Amino acid sequence: MALPVDIPAVLKAAIDATDQANESVSVSVWIDDTAAPDCIAQVRGAFASPEGTNARVSLSYMDAGVAPRAEDDLAVIVAGNDEAVGRVAADIRAVGVPVMVATTTPSLVREHAAASGFPVPDGDVIAPVRTPGAFPRAKTPALPPEEPIALTGQTKDLLNERMGSWVIAAAPEKRLAFAHAFPFVRRPLAMDAINSTALQNAGIGLLPIIPGADMPIMTLNQAKMLMQIATAYGQPLDKERIPELAALIGNAFLCRMVARSLVKAVPVAGLVISGGIGFAATEAVGRAAIEYFEAGGSAAGLAQVAKTAASEAAGAVSRASATPLGQRTIKAAKGAVQGAVGLLRTKKR
Repeated sequence: MALPVDIPAVLKAAIDATDQANESVSVSVWIDDTAAPDCIAQVRGAFASPEGTNARVSLSYMDAGVAPRAEDDLAVIVAGNDEAVGRVAADIRAVGVPVMVATTTPSLVREHAAASGFPVPDGDVIAPVRTPGAFPRAKTPALPPEEPIALTGQTKDLLNERMGSWVIAAAPEKRLAFAHAFPFVRRPLAMDAINSTALQNAGIGLLPIIPGADMPIMTLNQAKMLMQIATAYGQPLDKERIPELAALIGNAFLCRMVARSLVKAVPVAGLVISGGIGFAATEAVGRAAIEYFEAGGSAAGLAQVAKTAASEAAGAVSRASATPLGQRTIKAAKGAVQGAVGLLRTKKR
């Protein structure tokens, strides 16, 4: 039986992902020599040795003078106590280049920048503290950290993840190229792809459309997500890896079939369970792919990892939906998705 998915669309998505990963990227890193040594070392280490040949990185000290490069895709300032940081950042933004201000003294940097008349937008000040929209694995501290924030194992990871999240937001059209070149961008990109795809598939599962019509859309979404993650981690599923790509598509289709069989077996609203499975299975598959690639896995084993994760997630949602608490949770999730859809429709009018 033919798989209910647009195979040419999947192949095109695979080729596009590979092409995007190989695009050239250019970054200038400007170092304020009053910045904390561990912050300088961390940011230099993140950008200094890009993987592959698609990235150009320039490392310079601010005291030697800053000449913004309009050809850059983004710029980075490693900031400390220099009161010129705000002005330098403004000069770089003036030529159309997004600029990240990485620091372990965020309060001081903001204060100096504001006092100089060149405040730095809050979203561009990147420090190892948790903020909405970031994807840190570290726990949020109970109190604001003392500055300068010491970079330990946990805060190093947090700074990398915050920098990676900023990069994919600042250069969305080249996000795969940055992930290909810089390992610290990979997990934030993957998590962003997972979150957006899981919400899409949850919404699709909740829509009362023709039975089975959701399968091609959800399958294609899941396959595209996994292709982005694989490409970001240097394991592109391009036309040279047709067997792995076919297995991935087949796995996504089988996951949808499992979800439908579970919907029939559980005595609650089918659309609710379908939406819950659409979200949970997509997120489980994506997170499993991240752990798999970060452990050194290759594209050849991705389909089996995805199949196992999706099946376990689908079963967990179905078992939960059979309990009163589970039903209330899924109902709340359904309401949230419907509210978001309604808001989007209002904005389009």
